[in-house]
Amino acid sequence: HHEQNQASRDIYKQKHDAQDRPVASVPPAVRDPGVNQRQANQTGRLVNGVKTGELTKDEAQGLREGRQEIRQTEQAYKADGTLTREERVDLHQDLNQQSKDIYDAKHNDVKREP
Repeated sequence: HHEQNQASRDIYKQKHDAQDRPVASVPPAVRDPGVNQRQANQTGRLVNGVKTGELTKDEAQGLREGRQEIRQTEQAYKADGTLTREERVDLHQDLNQQSKDIYDAKHNDVKREP
């Protein structure tokens, strides 16, 4: 629940920050269901890792920060209303690294609190 609450707070902060946003809906070219689904899957893996004890709180926090950096990169890429092939490839490379980082953290020898 802590992870979900944190994600909810992050969403609220992003929706209510001082950035000006167009009132119109996001152009279809900016939507990328593949990136969005991978982000959702990774969030689920983090939540599950904390719940099962595979991740320490510190490990989870570091991984959440990495997830936030990817979101910021995605927002910067989409700011002009388009997401180029190169930008999409870069996002997927970042998500690949994040996925590996989650795996490594869940399978290392760090002792978790019972």
